[in-house]
Amino acid sequence: MPVSPSSSAQEARLAVAARLREIMLDAGLLGQELATLCGWNGAKTSRIINAKTAPSDKDIRAWCRACGADDQAEDLIAANRAVDSMYVEWRRLTRTGLRMLQESAVPLYERTRHFRAYSSRVVPGVLQTEAYATALLATVSDFRRTPNDVAEAVKARLARSRVIRTGHHRFAILVEESVLYYRLGGVETMAEQLKHLLTVMSLPAVSFGLIPFAAERTMWPVETFNVFDDAEAGVELLSAQVTLTAPGEVGLYVQAFERLMGFAVHGAQVRSLIARAIDSLG
Repeated sequence: MPVSPSSSAQEARLAVAARLREIMLDAGLLGQELATLCGWNGAKTSRIINAKTAPSDKDIRAWCRACGADDQAEDLIAANRAVDSMYVEWRRLTRTGLRMLQESAVPLYERTRHFRAYSSRVVPGVLQTEAYATALLATVSDFRRTPNDVAEAVKARLARSRVIRTGHHRFAILVEESVLYYRLGGVETMAEQLKHLLTVMSLPAVSFGLIPFAAERTMWPVETFNVFDDAEAGVELLSAQVTLTAPGEVGLYVQAFERLMGFAVHGAQVRSLIARAIDSLG
């Protein structure tokens, strides 16, 4: 069972805070003494130690300098920055619109050789048609009240998706059957998208699995996630994008993917289920 990504981020913040506290105690300082040396009030020291306030790079350098531990500052700054990028609210990522978010992922997609993608909500981005992506990103933009750059964001998403046809990439993609029935953009858009799935599932680089409604399960549908080369997992929550790089946490998502894959059908059975979904559009 995957751990809560937001809980993982908080645990990482607590670990940084605990290390700062250890450095302070090793130096024989109390909280107020350290605060005086750093030039701030004692309440700030308390907030940092209890992970109520995330320290800045400047704060960490001042803390380590006051404790005679300058040699530990850069490692702590790196750890703190990693936490900061682990759990990022969508409103922060999309404050200038959706296009830049699509483009920012291009280097990760280009260097990844083995993709695992699971979705219980929508067709994964690399398999989306222009019309489906437009309908989806329009709803995202409306819900999150971002600047409207949907057309540019769709172009960026489609450009990013070219990796399924180029280079030495392998894609293992797994979706719940329900994804075939969640209507985004109307009947024509859905029909085009479902027919597109029939085409792209034949690509040599793509292994496409579908978990039927009737599958007997030992694991429930979970949040949408992607695993990149066993090195990084990206998890999509309603409120935030979560990036996990700790081997144990990435391993949990790999384990979840493998278990979910055990419920999936492939090939002709997938084509039959997609055809049924197309027929249901009327």
